[in-house]
Amino acid sequence: MENASRKRYAVVTGSNKGIGFGTVKELASNGIVVVLTARDEKRGLEAVEKLAEAGLSQLVIFHQLDVTDPSSISALADFVKTKFGKLDILINNAGVPAGKLNPEAFKAAQIEKFIPGEWVKGVLSDVENLTEDKIDQMLNEFTKDYKEDSLESKGWPTSFSSYIVSKACLNAYTRIMAKKYPNFCINCVSPGYVKTDINCNAGVLTVEEGAQSVVSLALLPNAGPNGLFFNRHEVIPF
Repeated sequence: MENASRKRYAVVTGSNKGIGFGTVKELASNGIVVVLTARDEKRGLEAVEKLAEAGLSQLVIFHQLDVTDPSSISALADFVKTKFGKLDILINNAGVPAGKLNPEAFKAAQIEKFIPGEWVKGVLSDVENLTEDKIDQMLNEFTKDYKEDSLESKGWPTSFSSYIVSKACLNAYTRIMAKKYPNFCINCVSPGYVKTDINCNAGVLTVEEGAQSVVSLALLPNAGPNGLFFNRHEVIPF
């Protein structure tokens, strides 16, 4: 049995299905102990059972997690600290669309509409002056404009807007963390347009293909790249 101190441990948020589930499976297949998380305990345990059927029962553990609930986050952190004493890999995968999606309308939409406006990109791309407060201010402004139904006039994306803006801000936050902790390997990755429930299976890549690009980045050796943005396996500008 592998020495406990040499084992690697990972947490994947929002991993009961889709790319998150595929990522857990791929990490566990590489011998890493993975905490599969989900907001819904029943769905999370069902996902763990699927992985057990694939022979990964010794490497996958479920823990409930709602990333919007500070007490839920603290409970997971305490669990990891008590159970493992360390965490080697954290993959922030969780994401939800706002409201109900019309599958046919989504599939017919143009991908270009899913890109944040120039003002948003300008603020989030200015890494030298980027701060957590600026990200918070931007999200507050987005929430206000969303409620006032003025997204288009204010330069926000109008399709899939909450998902896009939250992911863009998470990527920006990743850059802040990478700068703050240069000894860590902190990056973000677009796994490509993957067929998942969140996009009504309108993607072109399989879950397995999407997960591979995430896992290859997670398994980079120590002193690997930091503060970069990958489009699948290729580094691109933010």
